[in-house]
Amino acid sequence: MLRPGREPRAFQVGSNGPRCPAARTSAAGRLVAGAFVDGGLLVRAVTECDPDDHLHGNFLTAPSTPPADRARRTDKEWTQTMKLLRVGPAGSEVAACLRPDGTLVDISDLVPDITSDLIASGLPALRSAIGEATDLPVLDGGAVRTGAPIADPGKVVCVGLNYREHAAEAGLSVPDEPILFMKAPYTVNGPHDDVPIPPGSVKTDYEVELAVVIGREARYLAESDDPLRHVAGYTISNDVSERAFQLERGGQWDKGKNCEGFNPLGPWFVTADEVPDPQALGLELRVNGQIRQRSNTSDMIFSIRHLVWYVSQFMALQPGDVINTGTPAGVGSGFDPARFLEAGDVVELTIEGLGAQRHTFVPAQVRR
Repeated sequence: MLRPGREPRAFQVGSNGPRCPAARTSAAGRLVAGAFVDGGLLVRAVTECDPDDHLHGNFLTAPSTPPADRARRTDKEWTQTMKLLRVGPAGSEVAACLRPDGTLVDISDLVPDITSDLIASGLPALRSAIGEATDLPVLDGGAVRTGAPIADPGKVVCVGLNYREHAAEAGLSVPDEPILFMKAPYTVNGPHDDVPIPPGSVKTDYEVELAVVIGREARYLAESDDPLRHVAGYTISNDVSERAFQLERGGQWDKGKNCEGFNPLGPWFVTADEVPDPQALGLELRVNGQIRQRSNTSDMIFSIRHLVWYVSQFMALQPGDVINTGTPAGVGSGFDPARFLEAGDVVELTIEGLGAQRHTFVPAQVRR
């Protein structure tokens, strides 16, 4: 039986890449595309494709554009989406809303902050109150700092190697089950804040990821449950990593994942009902203006539906918890030679409909 979210999805096999035993070549020498169930099981052949289509290196890769039958928003439709955010100095942020007309308004008279309690039970009432309000103070978005969109994020559950191309560039096999690790809440910072490079770091890296915000408790979900009912909304995460700490210092990945400020989040919190298909979002990351990562959430190995179900089998998910759903190919450690971040580098991230991050990497200030 397929677990929630493990529906068949199309892939293609590169001419010089590893071949699945069930893949076959047509008389014309063109590889036949197949379909897989998350985890790598080939279930049926579907159509022919050019051997070089969607080829990245020498490994399996899914198309970077979502299937045509998936719901997609136009640019105009995305502008009609209500976006919640938090603005103000660090530690003193207030709730704000970017209205469909592009106006940024202070909503602190309606709700003091965007908290896990609000996410759990207050979003419908807040939406109505914002829609009815006519005199909310207008803010200058260019003059105020944007904080993380959740005031009190709980645990940050991260998924490793959830895009086939990323697993391949890391020289690792596609996992049979999601790889999970954790980040502490103190790693979360604003989407445009400076990111500190810790002392002794020589391999600081970036990872653009779709972040899922939990809005309803989820524990031991059954296969018949709908995991997406427990999702409150979505935002952008940069799962910053220090690869030497992560992979060369022994123990678990946590050493290279939990440095202070290593999880910029935001800018917006967009409610789940405003995102018709989270598995059809383009995502991109640039370093100093150069594109390093460009993909689509349709390329995930394990879907968001499956991830929420899967995580709930091992830990209770609470409102305000965040799931970082994995990063596509193009991380600095995947290049030859590697392209790690240095002080002064500017990293920009975007995910379709969820806004953009922009932060500068700086040497960490040592506090004693």
